[in-house]
Amino acid sequence: MQGKMAKEVQFVNWIRQKTVDGISAGDQFRIVRTFTEEDVRAFAALTRDYNPIHLEDRFVAAKGLKQRICHGLLVGGMVTEIGGQIGWLASGIDFRFKKPVYIGDTVTCTMTIHTIDDRQRADADVVMTNQNGEVVLTAHIRGRLPSEADRRVLQQMMAEGDPTNGIREDAGPSRKARSIGPLH
Repeated sequence: MQGKMAKEVQFVNWIRQKTVDGISAGDQFRIVRTFTEEDVRAFAALTRDYNPIHLEDRFVAAKGLKQRICHGLLVGGMVTEIGGQIGWLASGIDFRFKKPVYIGDTVTCTMTIHTIDDRQRADADVVMTNQNGEVVLTAHIRGRLPSEADRRVLQQMMAEGDPTNGIREDAGPSRKARSIGPLH
C-alpha cells in the first residue's frame, strides 16, 4: 500500500486536481510553451498545412516578415492542453490572431472561466502573450465542464497515476510546455 501511495503523490497535475475539487467562475489557468522548428514541421505534417509562410524563408522575405511564423492553430492549440486537463467538452472556440508567433517564441496562455450554469455549460476567455508581453492571440471558448460523475472518474484516474495523461510523463524541467500553477 505504501508503494502505491508514493506513486499517487509522485505527480499531481494541478489543473486536473482543481477540476476534481471543482471549478468556479473566476478561476484562471496558465501554461507556457516555447515553439520549435520541430513543432512547426510536425504540425504541418499532421494537418497538411504546408503554407510556405511557415516553412520557406524566401516566401517569408517576400511577405516582409522577419522570419517564419508558427501555424495559428498550433499556437491556438494551447487552449486544448488546458481544456484537455480539465476534461472540457468544447462546443465553440473563436480565435483572434493579433500578432505572429515566430519559431523560438515563448507563449503564455491564460484561460479565465467567466460563467458556469447549473448544467456545467461554461464560457471562458483566453489571452496569449509572447515573451515580450505582447498579446499574440485572444479567444473565447464555450463548452461543458465535467459533471460530478465525470470528476469522480478523473479522481480515480489520478489515484491510479493518471495513466492516459501524457503530460504526467512530461512533468520534468525540460518539458516544452509547462503549467505554472494556479493563479490567485
